[in-house]
Amino acid sequence: MLSLFAGRSLAARVFVCGASDSIFCHLKKLASDSKVLTCAAVWRMPEDSEPGGHESPDDSASTAHTLELLCHLDNTAHGSTACVTWEPTGDGKRVISLADNHILLWDLQESSRQAVLASSASLEGKGQLKFTSGRWSPHHNCTQVATANDTAVRGWDTRSMSQTYCIENAHGQLVRDLDFNPNKQYYLASCGDDCKVKFWDTRHVAEPVKTLEEHSHWVWNVRYNHSHDQLVLTGSSDSRVILSNMVSISSEPFGHLVDDDDLSDQEERRPEEKSQEPPQDSVIATYEEHEDSVYAAEWSSADPWLFASLSYDGRLVINRVPRALKYHILL
Repeated sequence: MLSLFAGRSLAARVFVCGASDSIFCHLKKLASDSKVLTCAAVWRMPEDSEPGGHESPDDSASTAHTLELLCHLDNTAHGSTACVTWEPTGDGKRVISLADNHILLWDLQESSRQAVLASSASLEGKGQLKFTSGRWSPHHNCTQVATANDTAVRGWDTRSMSQTYCIENAHGQLVRDLDFNPNKQYYLASCGDDCKVKFWDTRHVAEPVKTLEEHSHWVWNVRYNHSHDQLVLTGSSDSRVILSNMVSISSEPFGHLVDDDDLSDQEERRPEEKSQEPPQDSVIATYEEHEDSVYAAEWSSADPWLFASLSYDGRLVINRVPRALKYHILL
């Protein structure tokens, strides 16, 4: 899944459905009652333009494909949409949109041609509370969603649309992005305008499990690798993309362990191997190909070692995890 956007306008964001690469949600601005609102529309790519199509490269270059509009997520009564998050598993028929202070759960029906508002909840408190980001957890049968508003991070149960936890001051300034560890339940990453990336255990939210302070400006994006959750990608307004190795809080903090009893005489470990310390968290690489703020960084859904980043000036950069680290993880 690639969800990249360029420019300061969130209306350029695209959210791809996890169940089908051909269906995606796009945010656009609409005029309503003398106001301009950001609304979400669900689109489908034509079959010929999907991955694995039989069209030749020459045909692809000369033929313009028309996207098919399936439906709108009509949030005009709730405010502007800040974020859309698809259900991680299933048939791709459930999607959540965050509009101002409302969290809206939609059911897509009739081949995704109609969106029905199934349930909703709203933020309550002083001031004009507005959501900035959200992420649907792939764990717990997809019943948990995390949202960000101002400096707070909140958890929601999609069955009752009730709040399950709240981290009031998760960051010192605005929280920009969230991501769940795909392989380890309860673990959530957040980033924000305080230049920090924090990792949380949502069962114990008094303090973060780990904090990174490698960026020098707002951190817009944080993403776990889909297959190897020790690899964490971040993008920032300091024009840098940082790849970190968070092995101590990963699903395999000690690598692939093998009991001594399972080793043959020829494979008996040497003393120095037995006493070897587990690897420490570290910055793997800092990528500085961008000359402007990096607003998005995403892992490839097809190749776990490939990632892309996009900056305000429209520059798209594709990089790979260093070969040495790749084989260290695999072997």
